[in-house]
Amino acid sequence: MQTQTQEEYAEHSMSHETAPVKIMQIGTGFWASKVLLSAVHFDLFTLLSEQQSLSAADVKKKLQFQCADRQVFDYLDALVALGFLKRKGLLESAKYSNTEHSEMFLDKKKNSYVGGMLKMMNQRLYHFWGNLEQGLTSGKPQNEAKENEDIFSALYNDADRLSDFLRAMNSLQIGNFIAFAKKFDFSKYTSLTDVGGASGLLSVMVAKHNPHIKCVSFDLPEVEPIASKTISKFDMEGKVSLKSGNFFRDPIPEADVVIMGNILHDWNEEQKLKLMKSAYNAVKKGGVFVAIENIIDRERKENLFGLMMSLNMLIETGQGFDYTLADFDIWAKKVGFSSTTMIPLAGPTSAAIAYK
Repeated sequence: MQTQTQEEYAEHSMSHETAPVKIMQIGTGFWASKVLLSAVHFDLFTLLSEQQSLSAADVKKKLQFQCADRQVFDYLDALVALGFLKRKGLLESAKYSNTEHSEMFLDKKKNSYVGGMLKMMNQRLYHFWGNLEQGLTSGKPQNEAKENEDIFSALYNDADRLSDFLRAMNSLQIGNFIAFAKKFDFSKYTSLTDVGGASGLLSVMVAKHNPHIKCVSFDLPEVEPIASKTISKFDMEGKVSLKSGNFFRDPIPEADVVIMGNILHDWNEEQKLKLMKSAYNAVKKGGVFVAIENIIDRERKENLFGLMMSLNMLIETGQGFDYTLADFDIWAKKVGFSSTTMIPLAGPTSAAIAYK
C-alpha cells in the first residue's frame, strides 16, 4: 500500500475538489452561531433599527463593550460576512445597519420578531448541547433534569422562565400557525381543541382567519394567565376559550379538529400512542387529528432541522424524538384513524393529519 508523503497530502488537500471546506464550516459552526446569538442577546439589531446606522465606536459605547476597538470591528464585520448586517466604509469610518431580514425578524419591537427562540437557545440550549456526547452515551436529558429537576416542572413552576419559554415558542411557531390557519380547509368543521395550547396563539390564529371556528386552548392552569393575555391582545374573547387540564390524565375536550403542536416529539413511542389515542377519543366522527411538527422526510436526509430537533429532544427529554409521516401513519392507524396526509407549512415544519 503506497503511503502519501506529507507534501503530497498537503497538495492533495488544497485542491478545490478535496479541500475540507464543508468539514471546517460545520466544525466551526458554533462560532457563527454564537456571534448571531450574542448579537440577539445584546439587542443589537433592535438598536440599529432605532438608530438606522451606527459606527463601531457608537455600538461599543451603547452596548458597553470593554474589549479593544479591533475586536469590535471583527465582531461587527463577522455579522456583515454572515449576512446579518450591512456596512458602508471600513473600520473607524464604517457605518453599520441591518439587512432586510435582520430588520424584519430580529428587531424585538416588530411583530415578526423571531429572536425569542434565539434568546432561549442562547440562554439554555447552547450550553446543554455541549453535552450531546453524554446524551448519546447515557440516553438521558442534558438540561435541568441533570439536577433531578423535570424540565416541564422546572418551566411551569417558574412564572418568569415559563413566560420566556412560551415567548420563544411563539416566535418559532407563529409563521406555522398562520400558514396552517390559511392552508387547512376548515369549511367542514366548527370546533377546534389545541392540546398543550400554551399561550393560545394557534387557537387565536385559526379563529382570526376562520371566524366560524370556536377554539379551545387546553393546557395546565399555570399558563392560563399568559393565554388570557394573548386572547385579549387579538380581541378573540368569545372566539377562543381556555380549559385547564393535564393531557396525560384528563380527557381532551371534544372537537372536530384536535391539534397538538410540538407535543408528540417530546415523548417516547409508547407515550406518543397514548396521546394519539386520547386525541382519537376527542375527535368527533368525520373530524381530524393534526400534529404540527418538523416532520422528517421519508428518506431521512432532507429535513436537517427536523433531524436536529429530534436530537434536541434527546437533550431536553431523553426519550423524545421527531418522526416521518410514515411513522405517524403507522401510529394513527394503530389507534383507530383511517388515513393520513400532510400539509407543508413554513420552513421545515408540516402538519401531519389523521382522519377519523
